[in-house]
Amino acid sequence: MVSTTKVLQVVAGLVFHEKKLLITQRPEDRHLGGLWEFPGGKIEQGESSESALKRELLEELAIEVDVFELLGEVKHTYPEKSIQLSFFRCVWTGGNLQCVDCSAFAWVSPSGLGSYTFPEADRELLLKLHQHPEWWITGN
Repeated sequence: MVSTTKVLQVVAGLVFHEKKLLITQRPEDRHLGGLWEFPGGKIEQGESSESALKRELLEELAIEVDVFELLGEVKHTYPEKSIQLSFFRCVWTGGNLQCVDCSAFAWVSPSGLGSYTFPEADRELLLKLHQHPEWWITGN
């Protein structure tokens, strides 16, 4: 039987600042609740990846970002849904960082990433983050 499950298009921002990376914790009452992730969300119909990412970071964290290059893409299937996840490098340009639609946020160094539990879909990107130290020196 062929699966007709719709693949959700999701975008996430790798926001680097002072050689650290911004991560957020998912609210407990949501899919994958309590896990840490790179902030972002679903792309709405008719929306570009870049505009979706800017909107999501403003809604979730009250920050404005410039969106730059695509750093990775992954397709992942969870038991309840499939996602196409695109990761973009971002630079924080404005706003007062706060938890509007997340449980917590943290700025982490490369060595600190292993202290947080991420969803399975982020595994490949976590490996790339360790393989590309030059990514960490971008940003403000």
